[in-house]
Formats: sequence, C-alpha cells, structure tokens
Amino acid sequence: MSASTGSSLSLTEAQMTAEDQVQQIELLTSTDDDHGGVIVEMDKPMDSATFVSILRASISQWKQLGKKGVWIKLPIHLVSLVEALVKEGFWYHHAEPKYLMLVYWIPESTNTIPANATHRVGVGALVVNEKREVLVVQEKSGHFQGTGAWKFPTGVVDQGEDICVAAVREVKEETGVDSEFVEVLAFRQSHMSFFEKSDLFFVCLLRPLSSDIQIQELEIEAAQWMPFDEYAAQPFMEKYELLKCINDIYMAKFDGQYSGFTPISTTSNFSDRKSYLYLNAGGLKKSNSLF
Repeated sequence: MSASTGSSLSLTEAQMTAEDQVQQIELLTSTDDDHGGVIVEMDKPMDSATFVSILRASISQWKQLGKKGVWIKLPIHLVSLVEALVKEGFWYHHAEPKYLMLVYWIPESTNTIPANATHRVGVGALVVNEKREVLVVQEKSGHFQGTGAWKFPTGVVDQGEDICVAAVREVKEETGVDSEFVEVLAFRQSHMSFFEKSDLFFVCLLRPLSSDIQIQELEIEAAQWMPFDEYAAQPFMEKYELLKCINDIYMAKFDGQYSGFTPISTTSNFSDRKSYLYLNAGGLKKSNSLF
C-alpha cells in the first residue's frame, strides 16, 4: 500500500509541475497596432533556442486572440536572432541604421501587410534675387560632375523633415546663403532610381535673405549668382526636357501667369502633430478660413 501511495503522489506531483510549466511559459511583450496585429520591440538578449520557444508560444497565443500581422523590431545588437526568425517564416520588411524590422502573417487569408516605403523625396531650390539672378552651383560628384554645367542646389529630404524646410537647409548647406521658402513650383515622379525605389522631386522657389556665398567644399566645386537668362541658355539645357520645363514654369511665374503651391500649417484629426498642406493659395477666395 505504501509503495502504491508513494507512486500515486509522485504522479500527482509530476502533473502539477507540468501544469506550472505551462502557466509559466514566457511570452514576448507586444503592443497592438491599428490593424489587428501586434508589434514586438526586442531588447532582451537570449539564445536562439530559447527565443524560438518563446516565439512559437507567443504566435500560438496571438493566433488564439485573432491577431494578424506580427512586427518584430530587432535592434542591431540582437542580429544573431535573424536566422531563427527567418526559419520561423518571418521576412524582412525594412532596415534602418539601428534596427531591422521583420514581419509574419498569422492567418491563412491573403497577406495585407503594407510594403515598405516606396519613394524617396528630393528637393531642388530655385533661389532668385531681385536682380533676377539665380543661385547656381557646380558639383564635385553626380551626373553633372566635370561638365561645367551650372545647376540649382538639390538634395534629399531627411526623415521627419518638411519639404519647405529641406529646401532652405540644402541652400544653406551648399552655398551658405540664407533663404526664405516661397512655394513649390512643380514636382516630378520617377521610378527605378535609388535602389529600385521611386522618386518624388519637388522644385521649390525661394527668396534669398543674404547674398554672400560660402560653398560646402566637400560636395560643391563652385557657386555664383547668374542672370536667369544666362542660366537658361546653357547648351546642356537642350538635352533635358525637365529643366526646360522648369525654366518655362519660372518664366510664367515671373510674368504673373502661374501660381505654385504654398505650405499651410495644419493639424491632423488623428493626432496633434502639425503638418503642411501645399496648395494654390492664389486660387482660393480671400474669405477662406485658412487665411
């Protein structure tokens, strides 16, 4: 009897231990996104085997809760877990200097996870003074390197930077000239340009607030103020329809026959963050509440 009782107690103890282990399974800490998925921001170091065990338990839990997409933000110091994630069915979504984002789709339905950002945003700054001179530069690199061509300053908009701010910054960085944003004259969309991304290029009109030039020697060979007619008459302009169109747009603007898009500060209904709405202010009635 005692042996039988001892055996029975051991079995009960084993069952309780198993139940405790199930209840104590660690899950990945996550937050819900706005589209029925979860976001995991990894930070705690762990070996691959432990991570996979926790990951599988977490996915099982999320599946029971009806979650869809799983986003795992993996900081650079946990890069050793990438292989484990890929083997579990995750794929790369995007990468930044300090992290890699991987995603996974739980349901058997069609994957609706949006693709990574598809466009890069660039600006070109047409800075024209009261003498109708345009601020132009010769670059040490790029398409026009070594051609002797004079062009207006251009650059890429930084993450979190507004178009109107980027144009002013690029002018200051390349030439040392302070300027004031006036309007977006036009914009162009092109494709397969930068690592197969599409490109949005905004041509901006600016008003100079200073005239002295101090070039950025790392990127700029030379800079000067040039009469607009002389700038537009450069031989290479005939090869580039885009530049000819920009010149025609500026001429129409100068003659009072064209109005571009000016930035109006707005607040989104979904957040308190300020953003700019670019619009043709001249086409609106003066009674509009925006003005």
